[in-house]
Amino acid sequence: MTETHSPVKVIAEIGCNHKGDMEIAKELIRVAAHVCKADIAKFQKRHNRELLTPAQYDTPHPNPANSYGDSYGAHREFLEMDTDQHKELITCCEENGIAYSTSVWDLTSAKEMAALNPPLLKIPSATNQHYDLQGYLCEHYGGEIHVSTGMSTGQEIVDLVNFYAERGRAKDLVVYSCTSGYPVAFEDICLFEIRNLMEKFGATVKGIGFSGHHLGIAADVAALAVGRAMEADGKGHFTHIERHFTLDRTWKGTDHAASLEPDGLRRLCRDLKHVDQALAYKGQEILPVEQVQRDKLKWVKADHETAAE
Repeated sequence: MTETHSPVKVIAEIGCNHKGDMEIAKELIRVAAHVCKADIAKFQKRHNRELLTPAQYDTPHPNPANSYGDSYGAHREFLEMDTDQHKELITCCEENGIAYSTSVWDLTSAKEMAALNPPLLKIPSATNQHYDLQGYLCEHYGGEIHVSTGMSTGQEIVDLVNFYAERGRAKDLVVYSCTSGYPVAFEDICLFEIRNLMEKFGATVKGIGFSGHHLGIAADVAALAVGRAMEADGKGHFTHIERHFTLDRTWKGTDHAASLEPDGLRRLCRDLKHVDQALAYKGQEILPVEQVQRDKLKWVKADHETAAE
């Protein structure tokens, strides 16, 4: 057997696919945990007046068919869960044996969610250059900090990792390969960016992950293979795969179309587990399962020479 590694953790990115409804949010947790066997249920937290400029807040949603309000700000407020509701979601996760997490999009949200002390918090690609936010988490939050790298230049990613390293928090940092699009075409997924991240930062950070916004589950299995191959070369650890999750891809909202439904996430968790078991070198030249067949089927020259005598 090869050196063992921790199983990759699957994050069900619920985000705002709950449509602002706590009962739907809790059902998404239950299904992710029990039907799909995901490891983490992740939400989003925004303080919209802080995150958006007045013009952005008051402008209409760019796709009115997906909007839950007369303006983009009203749409975002409709979908927002407050701190007490996030406490309820944490309790629901605990009751269903799945870890809770949330993305934090602004400093106020970071402060509110850090106070709840979840095992991990996520910085979305959109705010991975918001260093006041990340600096606060480095100083006031002791859990893992996960950061996506969509829409980022190579230098921005270098600066990001250096920021955590300088504060002694790089070993709590998980950096995700990510292409920001909804959904992302296969030619834009660029899975070898996982290799680049692991070569550059694998020895510095706690782990490298993959956050996908594509269709289907084939690319996620390939992402696992790329990450494990780099692990085998001593280039750090591949630790997480994140996919958007919904109960119904036809529901109103921006992210549903790029999300997996329950059977898709269930199959993804199953396939990742099975493929992870297969990504290994042989522990011996002839495996026990092969020896049985070798004894029955293998043409061996010495045996035939003995028979001829």
